[in-house]
Amino acid sequence: MRTQAAVSYGPDSGFTLQDVDISDPRPDEILVRLTAAGICHTDLVTKAMMPAGVPAVYGHEGAGVVAAVGAEVTGVRPGDRVVLSYNSCGTCARCAAGRRAYCARFAPLNNAGHRPDGSTTLTRQGTGVWSSFFGQSSFARHALATRENVIVVPEDTDLVTAAPMGCGFQTGAGSVLNILRPEPGSALVVFGCGGVGLAAVMAAAALGTGTVIAVDLAEDRRALAAEVGATHTLDGAGTDLVDRIRDLTGGGATHAFDTTGAPRVVRDAALALAPLGSLVVVGLGAADIGVDAMDLIGGGKTIRGSIEGDANPQDMVPLLLDWQAAGRFPAERLVTPVPFERIDEAVARMSADIVKPVLTFSPA
Repeated sequence: MRTQAAVSYGPDSGFTLQDVDISDPRPDEILVRLTAAGICHTDLVTKAMMPAGVPAVYGHEGAGVVAAVGAEVTGVRPGDRVVLSYNSCGTCARCAAGRRAYCARFAPLNNAGHRPDGSTTLTRQGTGVWSSFFGQSSFARHALATRENVIVVPEDTDLVTAAPMGCGFQTGAGSVLNILRPEPGSALVVFGCGGVGLAAVMAAAALGTGTVIAVDLAEDRRALAAEVGATHTLDGAGTDLVDRIRDLTGGGATHAFDTTGAPRVVRDAALALAPLGSLVVVGLGAADIGVDAMDLIGGGKTIRGSIEGDANPQDMVPLLLDWQAAGRFPAERLVTPVPFERIDEAVARMSADIVKPVLTFSPA
């Protein structure tokens, strides 16, 4: 079947809209006609690492309508509205224990650029296209996924707002809900007010966290953080940032969350913790984050990473949708729809005036 995709040819190129061929769904696959697809920094980081000249289709926050299902698929039917998330095998020990984000086959299922058997879901002029990104490659009008990474959502779901719940919003909210678990008397500081960071702010507010501090360089993003749940905001460029956090929290935050991956920011996040505090790091940045080991050991502090907020999307996406419906998770405040044809513009605006761009697909 022929479809249209935004194809990248390397780190220095933009996206080119081109016709590609997508496979018919295999017995365990689901063909989805995309309605929306969020753009995540992980798409851009992966694009930046791809060799020049390799055709690739990214996108891993897809949402749409099921067009066809393979013979072995259960629980999903053509016409169902769905959100797509990361893929997992569902059978390894960690998947069986509910830790799907740490699936033993996570890398080959999400980052290999092809199916586990080496075949690609997309081809162009008979040549394979790097695809199956996070089990979907949703920067296209159609995507192939599996039952493991397809979440059926209610008929009245706004798929444009729901699309980022498959990754970015899930990562921020899941890190708060599943790992940090702040209580009403806790103090959480979030570094970076992009989609992931603001999802963490909203989740913390939904839990009734007493103090929620949002840190960012941009004034407009700090203002938005205050509107969706932050009790305080701070300019990340301040030279006395750690001291100000300690002052606001009476000695240090009980919890911290970093989305930047910047070594100086991660170091400050750890220093701003009170003794026995916990920091979760999700930003993709430098390999060496330069944490003060004496502060870490002497304060009994914990630092750990997280994939997808340790979330099982089959549970997390419905929860976030319920919270949004109840007004506890105003995800719509973060989303800016951009037509699929303007994907390069959407990418450029991510560092300017858009927190979370979501590509929208008009009928072909």
